[in-house]
Amino acid sequence: MEYNKPIADMRPGDEVEGFYVLKAAWPKTTAAGKPFLSATLADCSGQIEAKVWDYSGPIGQADEGRALKIRGKVTEYRGALQLIVEKLRLRQEDDAVPLERLVPAAPLDADAAWAQVEALVNSLEDADYRAVCREMLRRHGQALRDIPAAKSVHHSFLHGLLMHTGNMLRLADFLAGLYADTVDRSLLLAGTLLHDFAKAREFTFSDLGLVNGYSVPGQLLGHLVMGAQEVAEAARTLDIPEEKSMLLQHMLLSHHGEPEFGAAVRPMCAESELLCLIDNVDSRMEIYREAFADTAPGEMSGRIFALDKRVYRHR
Repeated sequence: MEYNKPIADMRPGDEVEGFYVLKAAWPKTTAAGKPFLSATLADCSGQIEAKVWDYSGPIGQADEGRALKIRGKVTEYRGALQLIVEKLRLRQEDDAVPLERLVPAAPLDADAAWAQVEALVNSLEDADYRAVCREMLRRHGQALRDIPAAKSVHHSFLHGLLMHTGNMLRLADFLAGLYADTVDRSLLLAGTLLHDFAKAREFTFSDLGLVNGYSVPGQLLGHLVMGAQEVAEAARTLDIPEEKSMLLQHMLLSHHGEPEFGAAVRPMCAESELLCLIDNVDSRMEIYREAFADTAPGEMSGRIFALDKRVYRHR
């Protein structure tokens, strides 16, 4: 019996036990009238079709997206692997299983990325902007470390928001130096850090930490407005000058660039203009990175909805 064997390594005859994601479930009935469950199980390495014979529940379609503990044997059916499940139950709170084994995670060292974010915050010369950033990290640091940056399109994996924000902060730091005569570095980096914090309240999350929908506040207000509201509240608590609070709010409200893309207002200062561009650069480069994972060198990708085109992966 092999424990938590990656699906990609499974072979006919393997006896396995461990945790896998219930990606899809279809309760069915045999020709003889006996109930069974047809399912697709997955981990970060791949997926496999599964059958649970003589089974009528309680696990079913309502549990899609949750983790199961299963025991079974790998077989082959019509040229494809199939897992015949003998025992199954839902993952319990006290089950120790790293989520990164089950669902996609950012390709980074989360501790190192977090330390870099903290170092950049501590480097802010302006004490007011630095204080707001530290307060928001105190409130929402764990979410920044853990949650995806999106439901789909880009950085839609565990630690995706940390990866996205960290990339943007490094780019913002470089551009602030390049345009030092035009840009306030502290304002640019503070707005960059804070721009997506409210996604933790905009999204709803599965048991495995992935985004599975949008909250009511997320749909009615969105993360730009909710983020600006909380920044304003934190600034009042910290007795930050009104103009600095307003500038931070403007950074958040305008970082989508145009109203047609969700911006509440268009960027009207150099720092908000750069933030919009930096956000676009990092999100689009991540779309390319993910497209290249499924595209051979010398080939064109399929059409990518977010870019409205196909892309070429050169040799």
